[in-house]
Amino acid sequence: QVRIVESGGDLVQPGGSLTLSCSVPGDIFSRWTMGWYRQAPGQQRDLVARINLYHAPTYEDSVKGRFTISRDNAKNTVLLQMTSVTTAEAGNYYCNTWKPNDAFWGQGTQVTVSS
Repeated sequence: QVRIVESGGDLVQPGGSLTLSCSVPGDIFSRWTMGWYRQAPGQQRDLVARINLYHAPTYEDSVKGRFTISRDNAKNTVLLQMTSVTTAEAGNYYCNTWKPNDAFWGQGTQVTVSS
């Protein structure tokens, strides 16, 4: 069973910063573009950012200039650095391949944005 493990979620104030981390099995990490997805309560799971094997990122429009996705080849991890966080960005964050594979969804990590 593939296990992608997300971590780093926390309570953050509006305007604050947070870094999420995702640990990915090596055979998945080395072959696929990886993405971070957000799911707010009652909403669908949407892509926030993705990064390909050449470390080229792509961002959803609303997070451009505020979020940074990166991948560490030595550690098989994908990071999402979030700055100037807004309440609209609260939700459970998941890491998966792009396009997502249903077999790879983990538990996610919860980001709460509140003052």
